[in-house]
Amino acid sequence: MKKVVIIITVLLICILFSFSYTYYTYQKNRKELASFNRGYEAYYEKQISGTDLATVINKVTDNNTKNQVAKDEKGKYIENDSDSIKLDIYISQNDTKYSVEQIYALGTERFVQSFGTAKFKCTKIEYHDKSKRVKYLLFEQTSI
Repeated sequence: MKKVVIIITVLLICILFSFSYTYYTYQKNRKELASFNRGYEAYYEKQISGTDLATVINKVTDNNTKNQVAKDEKGKYIENDSDSIKLDIYISQNDTKYSVEQIYALGTERFVQSFGTAKFKCTKIEYHDKSKRVKYLLFEQTSI
């Protein structure tokens, strides 16, 4: 009888630890996702300078590099289902939309020289269906 009680107690403790660990992992992942998304959502519908946008460009590029997001033959990041981020910048002066890859290839320093004092606004954010992480940002120039 003692053995049965001990076995049941051990099993219950194992089940309890298993559920606790699963819940802890879930909460941790949820907090990490919220923190990650907040880092980009902070720019939504807010005006920022070209210098701040250069920081976002570097952040997006670093994220894609860290997550080993593949590139196509033109050097553009290929969207995946979980952790890729695409960023487009609409420049009203020449009515053109540039990708983050184009800006980064020319150099963020050059972007800052040309648009450091210009104002931009994030007008669109999209999320991955699978991971719920930010997948797309659109910044539009609002002033020169």
